Amino acid sequence: MPAGRGRLAINGYGRIGRCVLRALTERGGPAATGLRVVAINEPAADPASIEYLTRFDSTHGRFPGRVALDGGRLLIDGEPLRLHHAATPGAIDWAAEDIDLLLDCSGSFSTRAAAAPLFAAGAPRVLVSQPMASAAEVDATVVYGINHLALSGRERLVSNASCTTNCIVPVLAVLDAAFGIESGCITTLHSVMNDQPLIDGWHHADDLRRTRSAMQSMIPVATGLARGIDRLLPGLAGRIVTKAVRVPTLNVSALDTVLMLARDVDAAAVNAVLRAAAEAGPLAGLLAYTELPHASCDFNHDPHSVVVDGSLTHVAGRRLLGLMLWFDNEWGFAQRMLDTAGHWLARAASAAALPDTASASSSHSSPSSRSSATLPPAGNSR
Repeated sequence: MPAGRGRLAINGYGRIGRCVLRALTERGGPAATGLRVVAINEPAADPASIEYLTRFDSTHGRFPGRVALDGGRLLIDGEPLRLHHAATPGAIDWAAEDIDLLLDCSGSFSTRAAAAPLFAAGAPRVLVSQPMASAAEVDATVVYGINHLALSGRERLVSNASCTTNCIVPVLAVLDAAFGIESGCITTLHSVMNDQPLIDGWHHADDLRRTRSAMQSMIPVATGLARGIDRLLPGLAGRIVTKAVRVPTLNVSALDTVLMLARDVDAAAVNAVLRAAAEAGPLAGLLAYTELPHASCDFNHDPHSVVVDGSLTHVAGRRLLGLMLWFDNEWGFAQRMLDTAGHWLARAASAAALPDTASASSSHSSPSSRSSATLPPAGNSR
């Protein structure tokens, strides 16, 4: 991207928003990445709270850089970030911030119409930290390492999918290419989230289970993971069912994955394919592999999208495969937000240098139609 560009703003400075800023600092900041956060909008917190929660984090530890306040600005290693506290982010003059990309980490937008005020206020592009209601509501849904190369740079509204989708899709893509997947059932064991009450209390969702104490029970909740899989891997559409359980831990989640494969396998063969994908190819650095006897806390602050626990790979009969997949649902996802942001802006810079010959409909093509851009071909030895 051109020197000096890559200017970001964060809307919603909760767990993911703070992890994104921290991850950018741990990567070396603007000098190393070409990305710079210049503004934050968080209506629920005053500047002192924003500074404090940036500096100290119960899950990820102290911030790796210098944090201070200067009036209404947050200083990160001396660099100023303007703070906004607008309940309606469309009320902020994003054009005046001269940003290239708005990272929406609020979880508030699931339709194109809902996000429209952000563009009207001057945001040139928006990357949302959640799946949209449907593929038609967004220009692309990206799982980095799977279909990010399909971004043209001319998109305006992109979804970074979900942390669980980023975890499971790489594994499903590798296994489907190597062995074929007939069907599957995936159970998400997800750490508590900040919309749950610590003790029994009212909840806005139409789900009585969510009124129960997050720290006293394992709580079944609804999940849209199956829709995310269908969207990214259309060849598996309708073959995977999912359910989710919130568990009383602060961070790190797991996917208990059961798949019926299309050909006979054993655990060693499956592990060999997944280990190879972790070591080389488009998923290296995104997918990791281990056979050590881990517990979930070992993966706190782990930057991978997914860590395959090969010690827990099992095959029943000849084709029923069981896997355990770990992921830091905060830190890994924040890393992928930055990966997608950097790649998208680089593509946008390249597109800006070329004549606009793309049709108006090209940026709104179905992401599922281009989801296999970086997948190994069927039957690949990996």
